[in-house]
Amino acid sequence: MPGPRTLRTLLICAAVVAGSTAQAASFDCNKAATPDEIAICANPNVSNLDTIMATLYGVRMEIPMLMGARGAAQDEQRAWLASRGTCGGNVACLQTSYQQRIAALQQIIAAAMQDYCVKLGIC
Repeated sequence: MPGPRTLRTLLICAAVVAGSTAQAASFDCNKAATPDEIAICANPNVSNLDTIMATLYGVRMEIPMLMGARGAAQDEQRAWLASRGTCGGNVACLQTSYQQRIAALQQIIAAAMQDYCVKLGIC
């Protein structure tokens, strides 16, 4: 079970994500090769969504998980990336895909935070 410092760190990361307005993709746009990657790099709004999603995914991966859950979370992310790829260069499709993934990650993180809060007896 994480201590108050871990909880505080995760909450700070979540707050940074909520206020993020960065206009950079989470990957090197100079190496963008697929239509979805090229579209992400070309569109500041989608690029920002990519950065938010990547930050949330990073926060999720910092949450302690039971054995096997980390691999499942990584598999889930890979499946989402493959799904995102089916959008190709369609910006509206990419935006929808990112919004859905961001919402899912926010829900997972919120549930974990609530669980830790209860376990620590601070809420």
